[in-house]
Amino acid sequence: MKLHKNYISYLKISSILFCSLLIGSGAGKISSILNTEAEVLETSAESSSWGLSFQEEGKRPMGNATIDDLKQYDSYYAADTAKKVIYLTFDCGYENGYTPAILDALKKHKVSATFFVVGNFINDQPELIKRMVEEGHTVGNHTFTHPNMSKISSKEAFSKELQQVEEAYQAITGEQMIKFYRPPQGIYSISNLKMAQEMGYHTFFWSLAYVDWYKDQQPTHEEAFQKLLSRIHPGAIVLLHSTSQTNAEILDELLRKWEEMGYHFDTLQNLITDS
Repeated sequence: MKLHKNYISYLKISSILFCSLLIGSGAGKISSILNTEAEVLETSAESSSWGLSFQEEGKRPMGNATIDDLKQYDSYYAADTAKKVIYLTFDCGYENGYTPAILDALKKHKVSATFFVVGNFINDQPELIKRMVEEGHTVGNHTFTHPNMSKISSKEAFSKELQQVEEAYQAITGEQMIKFYRPPQGIYSISNLKMAQEMGYHTFFWSLAYVDWYKDQQPTHEEAFQKLLSRIHPGAIVLLHSTSQTNAEILDELLRKWEEMGYHFDTLQNLITDS
């Protein structure tokens, strides 16, 4: 079985996990959003799926943890700002034929994005990796095999998943990979965040995403715009999937609409610097 099929299976599972606010695998209970953030982080020590609760249109949603709580692990899900700034990111599990159109739209609008890639993408698409770098984008680490990283308890095994991507990137570009990490499926543990931090990584979740990863059940343009326009907010880290036909078709218009709403785009590098 090819890796990209495994990746699709993981994404199908994540569609169920995506809407949950927090799942504590150790106790097998769902934590209430009314818990204090300290309690949430404590219960997430075993395994949690990153989730969001949107309270008000145009406002930053509540996540499993606050910006400040995540920051102690060099982790982020949004910027704490009132400025209309967007940090655009893409998860790349395999190449579905749509990344060139996405890059075209980004180039047209002079937007620098971060592409979180897995092992088979970086090995199979060296020219796309080179194009990303040449056009001013950042290539981030989405692990080599896209496993549930919270089930990896040893530092050695955890490091291997990230280092294999680093090595592939350096072989293609001749440069060291920037240490930006996104947990597969958004599943993480506090020990994972600490291990990534010890490796020099910054971990990035998101504050806006939508179900765009099913190859044969793509959202309509109208459905995509409804989610992505109504829920955009200052300081948003936006997660889109490069495998999505809808994303490739709407990105030019989506970027224009966000710009018309007064938003501009910045990089995750500047988010870290400004935080």
